[in-house]
Amino acid sequence: MGDDDVSGAEPPVVVVGAGLAGLTTALHLADHVPVVVLAKRSLGEAATAWAQGGIVGVLGADDSIESHVRDTQDAGAGLVDEHTARFIAENSERAIRWLVDQGVAFSEDPDGPLGLHLTKEGGHAVRRIAHAADATGQAIHQALLQAAQRHPRITLLERWMAVDLITSRLLKRQEPARCYGVYALDIEADRVRTLPARAVVLACGGVGKVYRYTSNPDTATGDGIAMAWRAGCRVGNMEFIQFHPTCLYHPQERSFLITEALRGEGAFLKVPGLQGEAARFMHRHDERAELAPRDIVARAIDFEMKKHGVDHVWLDATHLGEDFLKSHFPTIHARCLGLGIDIARQPIPVVPAAHYTCGGVVTDLQGRTDLPGLYAVGEATYTGLHGANRLASNSLLECVVLGQTCASAIGRGETAAMAVLPPWDESQVADADEQVVIAHNWDELRLMMWNYVGIVRTTKRLERARHRIALLRSEIHEYYAHFRVNRDLLELRNLVDCADLIVRSALSRQESRGLHYSRDYPHTLPVSFPTILVRQERERPIGTPSER
Repeated sequence: MGDDDVSGAEPPVVVVGAGLAGLTTALHLADHVPVVVLAKRSLGEAATAWAQGGIVGVLGADDSIESHVRDTQDAGAGLVDEHTARFIAENSERAIRWLVDQGVAFSEDPDGPLGLHLTKEGGHAVRRIAHAADATGQAIHQALLQAAQRHPRITLLERWMAVDLITSRLLKRQEPARCYGVYALDIEADRVRTLPARAVVLACGGVGKVYRYTSNPDTATGDGIAMAWRAGCRVGNMEFIQFHPTCLYHPQERSFLITEALRGEGAFLKVPGLQGEAARFMHRHDERAELAPRDIVARAIDFEMKKHGVDHVWLDATHLGEDFLKSHFPTIHARCLGLGIDIARQPIPVVPAAHYTCGGVVTDLQGRTDLPGLYAVGEATYTGLHGANRLASNSLLECVVLGQTCASAIGRGETAAMAVLPPWDESQVADADEQVVIAHNWDELRLMMWNYVGIVRTTKRLERARHRIALLRSEIHEYYAHFRVNRDLLELRNLVDCADLIVRSALSRQESRGLHYSRDYPHTLPVSFPTILVRQERERPIGTPSER
């Protein structure tokens, strides 16, 4: 690879992110064009590998496209785009078959559709979740990663982090806006490289790490959303951050998710210190009890914790039996046992945690953004599928279906004439060590977002958060303009941009709907619309080559 251009003679498609969305897109492209996939940590650290529950497949004789669309709309609280939901549902069987062809070892049932065992999760009317025990994401990610590693036209780059998109606006060219490539930090070499591309695909996940408590891996810092926003793309529905109701509460394990499928199989939520039926509480919040959508369950747990002054609630699966728990939930059983919790005999301590970003970069069903040459797929996007709350296990399905359509769109799309792109300019940069300040700002941002922009919000708290975010952004932009960039600084920069988008969106929604609950506006309006933010020219990002 060259010092400044890693693309070779034929410009590749650069895919930012090595999870399900990125690998699906890459595998569908690579037979036709070279692909470079960037993973900012190791290849195995994508959020996909953390997914436990499964992936939706409308497969059973008792199921239908209409039923899945209806469940998606119900969970989305009136903001789901029906055309998008129908398109995703109609392509679910094809997506499952493709994953099976890639070698994904789903749990089997000889009497099940396609020979697969289907489970049920909250918000679903029937069993339609294909899974690999309770480690579905890991099984999917391993199979696709192995396929990508075998493909001769896919280059996988570990510990490479995208810095910013290279656009005609950033290069100050008087021509129609377009994405020409990406600046990327080779972390081990400590050098920013220039990657020209025939197209760039943002597939780098959500923004869970903006909160103190999250089920997400360390990679979830909103990089794609922030880069697209700085490049001038619209961003939608950022106020809708899904808090998973049941994250393990343990001092040695702060990000381990307890899958919703456990409640789907009959586990109960209880208040510590209470006995018998008095300990159960979900039936007082929703007639669907433990199988209510995630936003309802998360708010119910938050309410009960505050009401009773407890730090967590119990998830009790002891009545399901040890053999059942070991066979259906081996990962959870083993992880908890390693921490001294025998889930066959003890309830599991759980708390809500930031889990999924339902909004993101506005795209169509081919992954196209507002900027020609730039595409986005997966959790980094807003397609209209998730509305005000994501239905369980729809996320993995969206990655596969739209990863395929995105690859097709790139293959059909016109490629702009490639131009010589300037290298990253660090001539005015100092080598000062600002790590202590960066770590302090990171902690301050995450705690502030948890306290002020969490499960339950108020206008006063949101305004306080916006004020502090503005101060943090000013400090971070100063570091970015004057000091050598590193992964921590880049991630903090992206998190602050995304925090600002979340707060702006939350302030603009003067109602409570789905994942956004405001004490100042507790009622749901009869008619509502997505929140779409448009960048103003005066918000032009700093840090172009000429400004560094």
